[in-house]
Amino acid sequence: MITVVPYILLVVVMFLGFWALLHLLYRNEQKKRQWELKKESQKAISPIRLRAYERLALLMERTKPEHMLMELRGKQPEAFTTWNVAQMQQYLLQTIRLEFDHNQSQQVYVSDEVWDAIISSRDQTGSFIISIAGQLPPEANAQMYAAALITAYNENGTTPTDKALEMLKDEAKSLM
Repeated sequence: MITVVPYILLVVVMFLGFWALLHLLYRNEQKKRQWELKKESQKAISPIRLRAYERLALLMERTKPEHMLMELRGKQPEAFTTWNVAQMQQYLLQTIRLEFDHNQSQQVYVSDEVWDAIISSRDQTGSFIISIAGQLPPEANAQMYAAALITAYNENGTTPTDKALEMLKDEAKSLM
């Protein structure tokens, strides 16, 4: 009986070693499969994410006051002479809202920090548009409002839109 114990212990140790080796190989193979799936997924998602960054950059550019005013001048040049400040302000705020609503689904492709910066840019640009309108005399027309808006926006230095755009670019660059 005593001579069998070493053999039994040897078999148990060998079995445990064999089991540990198989377990390690299985885990490594599982990690390898997960890596391959992630790699394949990245190949499919990366172009979609890059397009999302492009669309959000375009959103930031399109919601700059000077861009919105130039766009309006191309579509309806008479608006600058026939509209009042309230009409121009409404147009600008509506343009921001429509542009933002059109691109809201892109938030799933960017970090929370970048999306928060985009929301902040939208909100601060809207507040800026409202505050400039409030600073004008009651008899001001859309032309005067547009000039005051562009002047004040350009004097602001780094705008929330510029900050959000910079964050967006930095995050997009990190993908490449």
